[in-house]
Amino acid sequence: MAGLRVDFGVLLEPLGFIKVLEWIFSIFAFATCGGFQGETTLLVSCKGVVNRTVTAAFAYPFRLNTVVFSAPNPKRCGGTWTDVYLVGNFSSSAQFFVTLAVLVFLYCIAALVVYIGYKHVYQQNSKFPLTDLTITVITAFLWLVSTFAWGKALADIKISTGASIIPGIESCKAPGTTCHFASVTRMGALNVSVVFGLLNMVLWGGNIWFVYKDTNLHNQSSRISQSPGTYPTQRRV
Repeated sequence: MAGLRVDFGVLLEPLGFIKVLEWIFSIFAFATCGGFQGETTLLVSCKGVVNRTVTAAFAYPFRLNTVVFSAPNPKRCGGTWTDVYLVGNFSSSAQFFVTLAVLVFLYCIAALVVYIGYKHVYQQNSKFPLTDLTITVITAFLWLVSTFAWGKALADIKISTGASIIPGIESCKAPGTTCHFASVTRMGALNVSVVFGLLNMVLWGGNIWFVYKDTNLHNQSSRISQSPGTYPTQRRV
């Protein structure tokens, strides 16, 4: 292929090495969030039922308001059990986070192809480093926004699937019906996704400097700082 000059040595340089880390961390970010599946379990006692398990299964993108608990029995506690839904729709924050991670994953692949095979073209055309710098700055900011938005959504998801949901279930208030919170799937993977979001934010923020060094903006500032200064001549009295 014309212009192709493969050089894997660039991966040992800060620009290439950090890009590999960004690529890997983006995979962990969208995998730990987008691949999550869990369920909330209650123990219900009502007419003809004693400590029957009812569950509500939820997963990415966490539209909890569409998730309904299973009925305690076919007779639905003698007609007193109505459909019980979880509360909250956190799909916007979750999808923002995962979509950003996927786009970053794809961009890192494209950037690594350029770094490894077309670094000479990258260095000769000033538009490529400037474009890379612009994308790096924007991506660092988006990681900041998406991670904090997803972290807040995760905190709300834990509340909406935890023991605090019992007082809000009308079916559990029916005469002769009692509900007890049993369990909810551990959300360690989701906690890890937030951690990787923060790591990605730090990586992309720190990489701004290394990308900036390849731009003509840095070269111009270097030449200005290295040029000899001029000083006004003092007149003799």
